[in-house]
Parts: sequence; C-alpha cells; structure tokens
Amino acid sequence: MKSLAIFAVLLLSNISATPTPAPIPVVLWHGMGDNANGPGMNRVKQLIENEIPGTYVKSLMIGGNIITDTINGFLMHPTDQVEYACNLIQSDPNLAQGYYGIGFSQGSQFIRALGQRCSTPKMKGLISIGGQQQGVYGIPFCNPDFLEFCGAIRPIVTHFAYESFQFLVQATYWHDALNSTDYAHRNTFMADINNELHINQTYVDNLQALEKFVMVKFEQDGMVIPIESQWFGFYKPGQGTVTESLQESKVYTRLGLDKLGSEGKLHFLSCPGLHLQFTPEWFVEHIIKAHLK
Repeated sequence: MKSLAIFAVLLLSNISATPTPAPIPVVLWHGMGDNANGPGMNRVKQLIENEIPGTYVKSLMIGGNIITDTINGFLMHPTDQVEYACNLIQSDPNLAQGYYGIGFSQGSQFIRALGQRCSTPKMKGLISIGGQQQGVYGIPFCNPDFLEFCGAIRPIVTHFAYESFQFLVQATYWHDALNSTDYAHRNTFMADINNELHINQTYVDNLQALEKFVMVKFEQDGMVIPIESQWFGFYKPGQGTVTESLQESKVYTRLGLDKLGSEGKLHFLSCPGLHLQFTPEWFVEHIIKAHLK
C-alpha cells in the first residue's frame, strides 16, 4: 500500500509538471489606408493578448515604417506584398510552428494568399474580417441596385482597371462580372489566388490543411460591392445584379473549399454595422473566444 501511494504521488506530480502548450501565435494584416501600428490594429492586438495571455501577436508591416506600410497598401502589388510578408514570417522564430492569420478588409485576401503561397510556416487557421474574397465590382458607397449611374460606370472602371491601373493595389481585386474570361486573363492577382485560369494544387493543399476558415460579413457594408464577396460569394457570371453563394460558385471546388465545407471547417459570421465597424465586445466574443481560444 505504501509503494502504491508513493507511485500515485509521483504520477500526480508528473501530470502537474506537464507544461501547458503555448497559445498559437496570431498574425494580423491590416486593411487599406491603415498600418501595422495603427490604433485599430493595436487595439486588436491588445484584445487578443489580454484574452489569451502569452499569445504572440505579429502585426505585419509591409515596409520599413508606418508611412511606407500605408503607401504600400495602395501602390505595392499584392504579389510583392505577399512575398515580403512571407519573408517576415519565415524569419520570425516565434511563428516557426505555425500561426493563425487574421486579415481586415483587403488584408483578408492578402493573408489568404500568404497562406496559399507561403507553405512554411503553416497557417493553421484563417479569419477574414470584411474581406473581398472574390473581389469587387462596384464603387464604394455607390450602390448599383439603387443608383443607375453606379451600375453604368462599372464597365468604364473595368476598362481602366485592366488597361492601365493594375499597378494600383485596389485594381488587382477588381472582378469584371460581365466577362469572366477577360477577368481571368487580365486581372493580375485575384484571378490567380482563386484558381480562375488554372488549378494551382499548392493553393488547394494549403487551404485544405486549415483547421478553420472564418469569414465575417458586415450587414450594412457600403464599401464592398457585392457584399456577398465577404462570404466568398459574387455575382453570377455575365451580369452584375444577381449574386450567388460560395457554394454555388466554381471557386468552391477549384480552390478545394468544398472539402473544408464538408468537414465543417467553413464558418460564416454576420456582424451588424458598416465596414469594419465592430465593437471590442463583439470581437472578443465571436472571434477570440469562439475561434482563437
């Protein structure tokens, strides 16, 4: 009996001595007009660190300082931004075992591209906050459903976006809903990361390795047109009025997202308010507690 008691004490001491696994690190990618150290990004970083003590949070700065980081959000091609970000995470030993990626607005599709193109270290989970996952086909706050002018100007924007302005970051996720073939051949970023022209199996494999892919749509969003792009939906091909869901879209299978869907790893969240207008309480409850802890 005495030896049994000693064995039990030793067993319990070994269990209690087992170290608690460190929280999975988090990488943030800000949106257009923001920077890695902006008030919004700092607040998000603080919320995560407060709710999950010990979490390493890296806010990606694309450039040497906040000024170049902000400018690069308009003028540095997303392909170059993703390559820059890949070098940042590969040189950070805190991320060597993998990380969760959270993107805000255009940072959402950029961090998705990071997970697809930068295979090491592995992205474990992806959270898109107001992202334009199938791009945009509309001018912000100019709703084509209510204003005829807003619909009429879209082909004009398409012409300039594809002819002259692919150097502008926002033009690289302009998605011509009227001519999907033209879009697939002339768009220099979004069409590639969505496997529109050909299947990149690495993109498929890296997305299917995710533990979860969370997408947040803002219910009164006037920035992202169509609003369904935040849930990876878009206009049905050949017109710019009727939308389809991700599951109805060819992207669903071309990116292998159907596998994530069948495994219950796709999560669609709705947040009241305008673009990126969420409260700290909402973020803690619906993102940190639900998907990071």
